[in-house]
Amino acid sequence: MKRILIINGPNLNLLGKREPSIYGDISFEDFFQRLKDKNGVELSYFQSNVEGEIIDKLHEVGFSFDGIILNAGGYTHTSVSIADAIAAISSPVIEVHLSNVYAREEYRHNSLIAKNCVGVISGFGLDSYSLAIDYFGAK
Repeated sequence: MKRILIINGPNLNLLGKREPSIYGDISFEDFFQRLKDKNGVELSYFQSNVEGEIIDKLHEVGFSFDGIILNAGGYTHTSVSIADAIAAISSPVIEVHLSNVYAREEYRHNSLIAKNCVGVISGFGLDSYSLAIDYFGAK
């Protein structure tokens, strides 16, 4: 069975409460319970608002998991260190975003981490995670 880790960055612990018109009204914990029912993958989940903790988690699992789904939140646009951590590991990483970042503020159009990821999924709400799982499950 393939092992996949979902890492959510800053403010994603507030899903379901934070700007529901953009991010929806379901908590990630509730959604994660539904995701775990997908066949053929073993899912784990980690969330942190702290950049260093996200880097530590990438280092910890980045040589043993079959895939990592990363929603780095605001760090997507600012963190050279997370980009470097992705480049340093062997597990493939997919960058995901709930909203269509290209329909939002211009600073969100630039991702520092995308070049080190196998792909980017943006704009499908929580289904962005399902699409990433489908990719890893099909590999």
